[in-house]
Amino acid sequence: TCTHAQLSLAHALGGGDVSACPPRKGRGGSAHAPFDRQLKRKQKNWAALQPEPAKYDYLREEVGGRVADRVYDIARTFPLALDVGCGSGYIAQYLNKEAVEKLFQVDMAENALKNTMETEIPTVSVVADEEFLPFKEDTFDLVVSSLSLHWVNDLPKAFREIHQVLKPDGVFIGAMFGGETLYELRCSLQLAELEREGGFSPHISPFTDVTDVGHLLGRAGFNTLTVDTDEIQVNYPGMFEVMEDLQGMGESNCSWNRKPILHRETMLAAAAIYQEMYGSNDGSVPATFQIYYMIGWKFQESQARPAQRGSATVSLGDLAKINAFISGEKK
Repeated sequence: TCTHAQLSLAHALGGGDVSACPPRKGRGGSAHAPFDRQLKRKQKNWAALQPEPAKYDYLREEVGGRVADRVYDIARTFPLALDVGCGSGYIAQYLNKEAVEKLFQVDMAENALKNTMETEIPTVSVVADEEFLPFKEDTFDLVVSSLSLHWVNDLPKAFREIHQVLKPDGVFIGAMFGGETLYELRCSLQLAELEREGGFSPHISPFTDVTDVGHLLGRAGFNTLTVDTDEIQVNYPGMFEVMEDLQGMGESNCSWNRKPILHRETMLAAAAIYQEMYGSNDGSVPATFQIYYMIGWKFQESQARPAQRGSATVSLGDLAKINAFISGEKK
């Protein structure tokens, strides 16, 4: 048999149906917490202690670089920034002092913080749960986060806490896994269980839809929102290599309702289905990761705002006449 700890992201990647989450007990959280946060901390600490942790960092480094690119797109220097769920510094390695003068890095896994990569920016490491940020209100000019928020139990609350620690006119730039992530692996496992065991158990909590992300950011108080999606496809020798890398990333399942065992015959059948349905001519199989990128600002009076409805001084009809007049002059 194959223990569920060996299964990884295939079974539980992604946040729960956060738009429908009831409030959590204590500190305003939810009465129903889908994820075992202590288990997730152990998984991330275990991954950070592996002989070659950098071997599994390729996806996080790629997404971290894309988050950093979005920081550089904003033409300003941020005196104080916060990285929520930083891991070993996947965003920080791409930043410089012209973009960020000082950076706080927060992660729940102390071993990940011990492995943080060198950067020219002065950094401060803080061991803390991403769900409970231990900072005062209006502290940071910038908050970033990459591939961490899909494991929080209360995403609306996490967004509210990020908004709270931002200064007015501060910006949040984040990335998280989207609903189409690892659809090949999830489909193969479900079909194999139907074939071998006569039914399948739900291996993942529902992903947050891209439209829900925008709504949740708005409810948390962010404005001037931008949410876009991207896909990264990685090729592997086979299904078991996909799962091995996911475990090395610290992405093993931590759902409270996780299935403890998948039988060996089911796993072999899933690998065969994966190869048959998605395999390439060279024998490799793809794994697709969908990424949501989000940008939201904390309100300040000096920010540019859209004009009030009805305040326009020129109608679209007048603009059309001007275009027609210019075209006539050219003739």
